[in-house]
Amino acid sequence: AQHPSTEIDEPPAGGATAVDGRVAVKVSTHKRQLIGVRTAPVEKGPFTRTIRTVGRVTVDETRLRSVFTKISGWVEQLYANSTGQLVTEDEPLLSLYSPELVSSAQEYLLARRGRDQLAASELAGDSGERLVASARRRLLLFDLTPQQIATLEQTGEAPKTMTLHAPISGHIITRSVTQGDRIEPGTKLLEIAELSRVWVLADIYEYELPFIHVGQVATMTLSYLPARTFEGHITLIYPVLSETTRTVKVRLEFPNPDFTLKPEMYAQVEIRADLGERLTVPESAVITTGRRDIAFVDRGKGYFEPRELELGLRLPDRFEIINGLAEGEPVLISGNFLVDSESKLKAALAAAGTDKAGAASGHSH
Repeated sequence: AQHPSTEIDEPPAGGATAVDGRVAVKVSTHKRQLIGVRTAPVEKGPFTRTIRTVGRVTVDETRLRSVFTKISGWVEQLYANSTGQLVTEDEPLLSLYSPELVSSAQEYLLARRGRDQLAASELAGDSGERLVASARRRLLLFDLTPQQIATLEQTGEAPKTMTLHAPISGHIITRSVTQGDRIEPGTKLLEIAELSRVWVLADIYEYELPFIHVGQVATMTLSYLPARTFEGHITLIYPVLSETTRTVKVRLEFPNPDFTLKPEMYAQVEIRADLGERLTVPESAVITTGRRDIAFVDRGKGYFEPRELELGLRLPDRFEIINGLAEGEPVLISGNFLVDSESKLKAALAAAGTDKAGAASGHSH
């Protein structure tokens, strides 16, 4: 008896390598209409993907500076007295009274006078110059600038206070000192961030990693400013994967000349990946069995041939084909699971028939 949904017919010549556990089948016209068979060609075209994620704005760590002292003392005057204040490079931040600094400045002045006196006597040598150099080096280690030391030399009077200046232009994001406080060496007093360029940290899923690379352009929008789009680029893909979320942190860099982007803001980030032209098929054409991926090729006149595939990258609606299909071949995209069932059934029946024939021939006399 013949299976009602298949017709015994010779397959067209030129078929691909057989797929274990499946055989080619020819489905009648009536059955093809009944199960809604549709095909689509294997196409070679642009392979692009848009990755959408949420990003968090942070400070560019290379544009972050801490202000501290290497001497103890008291804050006489605090000029940068509020968080968020914009300061410019070399602007005075605070003045500090330090007995240790006064003593070191006096030692430097005494060393200079001693050197000058020795220069006029018979005891002149390089010992006086060494003392001056040593005292000057101590002041430099206390972070006095060469200009401040030059002023000390001109006036001949030890300063009662030392003024700390802003190392960069930026906003004060942390203030840990108040006027009148006593501070110790190494105490962080202020933190300044230059915000004309910011970082944005975003999470990328593990399977999206092949689509991103350093230098890739990204765009970003803010929920409160939907009409404006910011453009930046990827500067770092972090080397560690989150075990719980299966995501990788990606660092993006965005210009921020008007300070619209503020640290801790959340934003929508889009990264468009263009991998050039690739050979692809619709997602619905691929049957995944767990061990392998299979598609059925329409060979004409209702004849469908199974092909084992080697897949590459995946888009939301298409698969990249590495091996198994050629450009232009029509593949089954609807009704393929029923055709697959027919193919497996026919292969099983053929295998059973072969086994019986073999057993019969083995017992014949």
